[in-house]
Amino acid sequence: MSNGNTFDLRVDDTTSAIDGVLDEGEGVLRLAPTWVPRAFCTPGRRLRLHPDDYYPFPKGRGGIDERWLGSTIRADNGPATGPYEGLSLAVTRDNTLVPLDEIVKTHKADVIGQRMWDEEGGWAAYSKFYDNLLPLPFHMHPMDKDMIPLGKRGKPESYYFSPQMNNYLGAQPIMYIGLLPETAKAELTERLSRHPEGGDNEITRLSQGYRPRLGEGWDVPAGILHAPASLCTYEPQRASDVLSMFESWSNNMEVGDELLWKDVPEAHQGDYGYLVGMLDWEANVDAKFHENRASLPKTTRFSVANGKSHFTEKWISYKSPAFSAKELTILPGRECITDESDAYGLIAVQGHGTINGRPLETITMVRINQLTHDEYFVTASAARRGVRIVNLSTTEPLVILKHYGPGNQELSRQ
Repeated sequence: MSNGNTFDLRVDDTTSAIDGVLDEGEGVLRLAPTWVPRAFCTPGRRLRLHPDDYYPFPKGRGGIDERWLGSTIRADNGPATGPYEGLSLAVTRDNTLVPLDEIVKTHKADVIGQRMWDEEGGWAAYSKFYDNLLPLPFHMHPMDKDMIPLGKRGKPESYYFSPQMNNYLGAQPIMYIGLLPETAKAELTERLSRHPEGGDNEITRLSQGYRPRLGEGWDVPAGILHAPASLCTYEPQRASDVLSMFESWSNNMEVGDELLWKDVPEAHQGDYGYLVGMLDWEANVDAKFHENRASLPKTTRFSVANGKSHFTEKWISYKSPAFSAKELTILPGRECITDESDAYGLIAVQGHGTINGRPLETITMVRINQLTHDEYFVTASAARRGVRIVNLSTTEPLVILKHYGPGNQELSRQ
């Protein structure tokens, strides 16, 4: 592989390779780590990469501050973006890599389920670890109404602050999200118009700051302004990479105008009123913003009925129709056997064990060109047959984060 990718391994998207990797794992796909750089960010160094590997790409590409999970889309990082950047690759027994998007295209409903294939035509979600030393600039992800005419999709997302991924909270553990209820559109437009002047347009003065708590999260629909705190964040979201950076100064540097207008139609470049119109205004100035958007974990019905002294399973993302996520904790020496109706991606963040007899091991430190056994994708057919996860430790819990696509059937019955 070349052009900015990190594995010196063969990629094979032939039908025989796709069939083979599915058969080897009986529908449970081991995934290679998917590292994504951002030129406008400073790595928080909590992704468990080797310290020498956070800046592995050529000058101008930036550092690694994201790891994408269960992704069938590419990152939108400009002309130097590698051909598989952001895309998950399944690993065969001989360490050949098979693109997850091609697996989905070939086997359709067997991989993602009939309902999702019929409604979405592909795997419509992914998750990531976002790991920045400082908060991102105050920004928004556009809604469908503005993106579909451009051949793109809007991007709702959610946050979960995993304790296992946050040995420290970064340089500014305060999250700005939404707008003060008394904010006027003209006031926001005026702040935006300062963007090309340089310096700080002080746009976060119109927002409310919150101090995130580990083990809790937030729902962030498309069209909501937000500047995530400097925590390492687990982010289930729709499979899209659209944004507009409203803040002109962040991470001790100016934010380029190109990031403000990145996903704005050509005819409206330079129109600040149009940018404000891309927001979900009523949701941003909601007087009950915290009540409606904060997400406290909720124990699943399956866990209440079957967990007992073996495991605990909680919904950690459940307010968006576009995706959902769980946290599964299996106690030392115990196991969890579950059958589900929906496909999902998973990653281990603490402990070690097996998944259907295959290694499941949290990484402590890895080189950027090494494979791991911490991430898997469970196809819909395998999920329906049932998955057995065993904690092989006698002292440490095995903690797993699982993300699902739109319309999870179990969540609808919760």
